[in-house]
Amino acid sequence: MLILTTGGTIDKVYFDAASEFEVGEPTVPHIFQEVGADLDYELVSLFRKDSLEMADADREEVRRVCEESAQSQILITHGTDTMAQTAEALMGVEGKVIVLTGAMAPARFRTTDAVFNIGTAVGALQTLDEGVYLAMNGRIFKAGEVRKNREAKRFEES
Repeated sequence: MLILTTGGTIDKVYFDAASEFEVGEPTVPHIFQEVGADLDYELVSLFRKDSLEMADADREEVRRVCEESAQSQILITHGTDTMAQTAEALMGVEGKVIVLTGAMAPARFRTTDAVFNIGTAVGALQTLDEGVYLAMNGRIFKAGEVRKNREAKRFEES
């Protein structure tokens, strides 16, 4: 399995009550260690960006890495604001199962959806057919058929 990290809330580190933050090191290896996951994976940290900072060139780079990877299962951690847009940019990558996930609260927080979303994404990678998906809020969505509902703080079919 290839794990690509792009930043986003899942990897954010907050410094003070004014919510100053920066995207820190990838948290997926720490999550795997905490839950005792025995998985063979390669980790590539592409970016440390808030997803609102992601540009089309960044999405092209994510796509290029996916296409060139020898791995057929690819997990991408991503900020939630533009995750659906990046998933759409990956549609049509052949011979791969690609699952994007993230979190509404940083993985470093005591209360976070990160661990649940990563677990859902890993399970999806092992069971889904070729394609691009999002794993959020305990559900799997097909790329191009999902949107973030900011008010409800969840993803839903579009």
